[in-house]
Amino acid sequence: MTITQPDLSIFETLESEVRSYCRNWPTVFDRSRGSYLYDEDGHTYLDFFMGAGSLNYGHNNPVLKRALIDYLERDGVTHGLDMSTTAKRAFLETFRDVVLSPRDMDHKVMFPGPTGANAVESALKLARKVKGRESIVSFTNGFHGMSLGALAVTGNAFKRAGAGIPLVHGTPMPFDDYLDGQTPDFIWFERLLEDTGSGLNKPAAVIVETVQGEGGVNVARPEWLRALADLCVRHDMLLIVDDIQMGCGRTGAFFSFEESGIVPDIITVSKSISGYGMPMSLCLFRPELDVWEPGEHNGTFRGNNPAFVTASATLNTYWADGQMEKQTLSRGEQIENALSALAVEHAHAGASYRGRGMVWGLTFDEADRARRVCQRAFELGMLIETSGPQSEVVKLLPALTATPEELDEGLRILTRAVRETD
Repeated sequence: MTITQPDLSIFETLESEVRSYCRNWPTVFDRSRGSYLYDEDGHTYLDFFMGAGSLNYGHNNPVLKRALIDYLERDGVTHGLDMSTTAKRAFLETFRDVVLSPRDMDHKVMFPGPTGANAVESALKLARKVKGRESIVSFTNGFHGMSLGALAVTGNAFKRAGAGIPLVHGTPMPFDDYLDGQTPDFIWFERLLEDTGSGLNKPAAVIVETVQGEGGVNVARPEWLRALADLCVRHDMLLIVDDIQMGCGRTGAFFSFEESGIVPDIITVSKSISGYGMPMSLCLFRPELDVWEPGEHNGTFRGNNPAFVTASATLNTYWADGQMEKQTLSRGEQIENALSALAVEHAHAGASYRGRGMVWGLTFDEADRARRVCQRAFELGMLIETSGPQSEVVKLLPALTATPEELDEGLRILTRAVRETD
């Protein structure tokens, strides 16, 4: 694909140096539909990034767009703080009937603000309020957001350094297989909890991702998650699952922890919960934990009613009949088969892969290889990103609604990109 040099001058002169994704994809995007983005010069890009997992149902999904347009055209409430609205009522009823009740979950629903970091901040505050303790345990290579509380339980040194102040009251522990199976699960964690001389303040909660997306597509085993849940019960700690990127069906089931059989005390949800890429997040927690005073945690944009509308339409369209999970697992196998073949073909470069459902990572012995693969893929008309502490993993996040043909197209481009960077 021949790409003409776009005019990026306004972005380069006026926009902050903090911008990042646009540096890897130097073009000006104009339209999007389904699994594709189109730049202003008419070039087509297959999107295997999907707004970092915020667009599980594709760009401008026509069913969700119709619901949104109808709502706006009748002058439905757009900004509602935490006021009661018809759009919020419809979402709460739908979320209860489609997601919570079928899973025998009685969690309360909190709207903490528009972003995943808002949800994490509220989860940490609530855990500390309930338990009367400050310490939170997180895991190596975890990522939970860029605000100060979320950064304190995030592992990446580069992101943590941006805080500019000490990040306190967070203690990291080894994620599943962090020590390459050389020690039993949680032996260090439990020893610290039991030893009054360990120096570990008793934690209020543990926060974990079942699949660490930004951390390198590190997948926790179901038995590891069950052991963690048991540890939390035995030591009076709340279990928080950060399902911001891996929830809403990314791993197959609506919640990524369902496969393990655990039910967390607190769950954070964002990214694809609105279905349309609009800002929205949830903090879910067991009813007995709902000790908030009115207004104790709030935010101006926690009542994004257009997001409630598309979220309700998403749940009714994709999650009411159980078919989405089956489709995601089937198409995940399609991706896994292609990555398996790639790993065999490039065994000389230490190629390996890992993932679940429709989130996958491909890595090589040479850390810079992932960056070069993603750059070449862009030149070939495909958007993919890197992840991991050294950006050493090629991360695949196609839309859950991508067709088998679109997945094949993307996997062919990926295969070519890998071969041409060998």
